[in-house]
Amino acid sequence: MAAAPVQLGDLPVDRCGMVLGDAQALDGSSTDGLAAGVTYWGEYADTVHAQFGGDRIPQHPSGHGPRGWLDPPLVEAEAVAERPQTWTREGPGSGLMVAVDAHTDFHRLNRAGWSHPLLAGAVEFEGCSVLGLSWDSRDHSMRHRGERAYGQVYPASLEARACAAVLRWTIPPYGPGR
Repeated sequence: MAAAPVQLGDLPVDRCGMVLGDAQALDGSSTDGLAAGVTYWGEYADTVHAQFGGDRIPQHPSGHGPRGWLDPPLVEAEAVAERPQTWTREGPGSGLMVAVDAHTDFHRLNRAGWSHPLLAGAVEFEGCSVLGLSWDSRDHSMRHRGERAYGQVYPASLEARACAAVLRWTIPPYGPGR
C-alpha cells in the first residue's frame, strides 16, 4: 500500500524557478571567481559569430541556446564581452544582447538542469543535495506573474513512487482575469 502524499505547505511559484533543499545549506552564497559564461543572442548573433566566434551554449535539451564561451576567468570574460558590445555600439546599434554570468550557486543549479527535459538539476551545498527547477522562458511570468508578492503560493506535496518521488504543486488552471 502506497503512503499518502506528504503535504509540504504552500510554496511560491517564482518566475525564475524553484529551489528545494535545506534552508541552512542555502544560506551561504558563493562564487568561484570564474565566469559562468559570456553569451550573446539576438538579431546580429550570426554576424557576431562570424566575426568573434563562440560556441553554441545548449541551455535546453533541444540544443538551442545562445552562442558564447563557458568558464573563462571573470576578468577575461568581461573583456571578451566588450568586443561584441563595442561592435554593436559602433555599428548597427541595438539588436544584440550580451551577458556575463558569474559562477554563483544560482548558476550552478541552472547549469545542472541544462540537459534535463524539465530543466531540473541537483547540486551539493554544504554537504546537502539541493534540487533546482528552472522554467522555460515560455512557461513563466507572462502567465502567472509568480512569486509570493503576487499571491502565487500553492499547496505542494511530495508523493513516494516506485524508485522515485513526485513533487506536485496544485495550481488552478489559467483563466481570464486571474
